[in-house]
Amino acid sequence: MQYQNIHLIYFSPTHTSAKIAYAIAEGLGGDTLSESDITHEALKETLHIEDNELVIVAVPVYGGRVAETAMERIRMFQGEKTPVIPVVVYGNRDYEDALKELSDALVAQGFVLVSAGAFVGEHSFSRKDMPIAAGRPDKEDLVKASEFGHETLIKLDAVSTLSGLPSLEIKGNFPYKVKGPSTPQAPVTDEELCTQCEYCIDVCPVAAISIVDDRMFSDPALCIKCCACVKECPEGARTFDTPYTAMLHKNFSARREPELFV
Repeated sequence: MQYQNIHLIYFSPTHTSAKIAYAIAEGLGGDTLSESDITHEALKETLHIEDNELVIVAVPVYGGRVAETAMERIRMFQGEKTPVIPVVVYGNRDYEDALKELSDALVAQGFVLVSAGAFVGEHSFSRKDMPIAAGRPDKEDLVKASEFGHETLIKLDAVSTLSGLPSLEIKGNFPYKVKGPSTPQAPVTDEELCTQCEYCIDVCPVAAISIVDDRMFSDPALCIKCCACVKECPEGARTFDTPYTAMLHKNFSARREPELFV
């Protein structure tokens, strides 16, 4: 089977998921490429994707599960026995049940699994003095993502219908991991460095940042700790301090490689 239309769906506050999705698409070839970037807002109505498109869905992992905001927005897509490649991107610790959770959700929404992958991206909490998968996905990761896309293409070429695909076993457990309660916390701003360019407001995926009393304010009740505002601030005026960063740096600095299911 050949698919000339590739459709990317991604939630990517710090761009890691988007980079992987595009690299996979490169390996798939195709004549047309469309995208649904759900990073900053959800669709206003359900989008039905027909079976003549090959879909890549790429999302970050938070605490071993699909980021909650990403999952909420993914539910606005409906497949029509549409082939799909679910992809999760995690910060070098573990993706645990996230890939299975994403795969199960997409199947329930009318998609057909073709292949799946878990890739590593720089952790949201990574800092210069305590790096956690800094700079990833790097060139090597993107090459592997493209090769993964090509392997998926070969798999599809070997069958005449999606029903001819072998069943795909995805790593993970059900019931999914239960996440503990999240402590409300948000990045803070160094007012001496901040120029109030409002770029942090633009990049926040959940509209958690505003100007209050002439100061930048991040609402801890809304913040999802993606740290897009920290990484994107042109003045380096945003910081997110948590003891979790030191633990991750100490215990999960060794390089991990993508895990692929084809």
